Amino acid sequence: MDRKERVKILLNRLKGVYEPKIALKFSNPWELLVATILSAQTTDERVNMVTENLFRKYKSPEDYLKVPLGELEQDIKSINYYRNKAKFIKSCAQIIVEEYDGKVPDTIEELLKLPGVARKTANVVLSAGYGKNEGIVIDTHVARLSKRLDLSKEKNRDKMEQDLMKIVPRDEWANFSYLLIHHGRNICKAKTPKCEECILKDICPSAFK
Repeated sequence: MDRKERVKILLNRLKGVYEPKIALKFSNPWELLVATILSAQTTDERVNMVTENLFRKYKSPEDYLKVPLGELEQDIKSINYYRNKAKFIKSCAQIIVEEYDGKVPDTIEELLKLPGVARKTANVVLSAGYGKNEGIVIDTHVARLSKRLDLSKEKNRDKMEQDLMKIVPRDEWANFSYLLIHHGRNICKAKTPKCEECILKDICPSAFK
């Protein structure tokens, strides 16, 4: 079975189990950008707990620009690396207010210029915030499952993304990531994968190894 065929089967099967949607809660592209920056090295559950209050307190990039850095740090203190992330958020707010009239840019090139934004964050904002499939989100789960399913042998995530973009239909790029993330959290765990319960075990080269 070639990789494209394996991708087609896994998409069909996983769609029958999971809803392909992002776990982060947000109501506009700016909130999504903030939540995604906060999510690095932090669980989505923790981020959603923090942003529930954060998004009530601050409504726009202008609000984040006005708040003192120390106060914003306290607002997100339960998040890993909260000091750096507070600086990233304030810097992003400044650029977006001054250069983009308060609107989060909607191209990969412009997003990658923002502080604290790498390809993963940019792809999340584009796909979930603007409905644009410009790339594939490669997080820990997507990287792990892609290797186990022999969809890519690359260790570098940018190179892995390029591999996956060649075998996953473009209109499924966002769905592919969400589905693998859900499956990675529930079944194909890092240390104790539940191969016996996995609906992909018959097409997975790593099953039961």
